[in-house]
Parts: sequence; C-alpha cells; structure tokens
Amino acid sequence: MKRTYTLKRRADQQARTRQKIVEAAVDLHTTVGPGRTTISMVAKQAGVQRHTLYAHFPDERSLFVACSGLALERDPLPVADSWRGIKDRRERLRVGLQAIYDWYERNAELVAGVLRDADYHPLTRELVVLRFGPLIADYEKVLGASLTVKQRAVLRLALSCFTWRTLVRESGLKQGAAVAVMVQAIDRRLL
Repeated sequence: MKRTYTLKRRADQQARTRQKIVEAAVDLHTTVGPGRTTISMVAKQAGVQRHTLYAHFPDERSLFVACSGLALERDPLPVADSWRGIKDRRERLRVGLQAIYDWYERNAELVAGVLRDADYHPLTRELVVLRFGPLIADYEKVLGASLTVKQRAVLRLALSCFTWRTLVRESGLKQGAAVAVMVQAIDRRLL
C-alpha cells in the first residue's frame, strides 16, 4: 500500500512541476515574447534545472503547445457558433466584434508579443496558425455571411488585433466606439 501512495505523491509532484514550467513560459511569453524566451529563462523562472524542464518538454515546440494551451484555457477565444443565431447582420457583427475586442483587451500584452514574434520566429508563427487560424476562419465565415468581397476585406481588417490596438490603444476610442466604427465600415452600402 505504501508503494501506491509514494507513486501517487510522485505523480502529483511531477504534475505540479510541469504546471510551474508552463506557467513560467506563459509569463515570459507575455513579458518578453515567445521569440525572445529561452529554455534557460523558463527553467529559471520555474525554479527548475534545464534537465528537469527537458524531462517534461523534450523540445521547444512541446513547451509552446502546452503554453499556448494554458493561455487559451485560462481565457478562451470567443466561439463564432454563438453568433449564428443573430439574424440581423449589423447586430451579429457588433456582438462578434465586441467579444473579440474584449478578448484582445484582456490579453493585449500576450497577443502583442506573440504577433510581433510571429513575423520572425517560425515556431511562434506555426502556433499562431494552429491556435488562431481555425477561429479566425470561423469568425470570417459567421460574421462574413452575406457580405460582399469588399465588405469581407474590411471585416478581415476589423478582426485584426492590430486594428483593435490602433483604434483603442493608439487612438483612444472606447471599446464600444471601436466596434461601432468597424461595424459601420463593414456595413457601408457603397462597398
């Protein structure tokens, strides 16, 4: 009986160590960005040796997958299916963009570092495509239903975190005003 207890305690300790490593990676990806985060930095922040980190994550990719998974588990991106039932196109756009912009607001520092580093760091780019690609495609499908080609182009602009940052952080618009501006731009009859 004592052996089972020891094994369970060891498994619990391993799970806690793994969690500390992943949380350290999320913190560093938020503060310095994933492309600038090293394995040594993660190990130090987590309070473990590099060999311990490698015992849990044999390569940088496995750590990145766990890190992005934890970040999205803590605060999942909005799901487009919840907007399908909204018949009015402008209201569907408003509700959808509001949910997306609210997520950007809550995750601004992490998203800024990730998107910046995706430009030059192949692994970050791969994880952006893996984690965000299907959701953005769903957003475009649900929010872009019955839009013209030009309107879809403006929708794509509206979905960008960079657009949100320009409107809210750099131009000083309130969240609701930024959403209203983009809904109006998308829904222009002239497009």
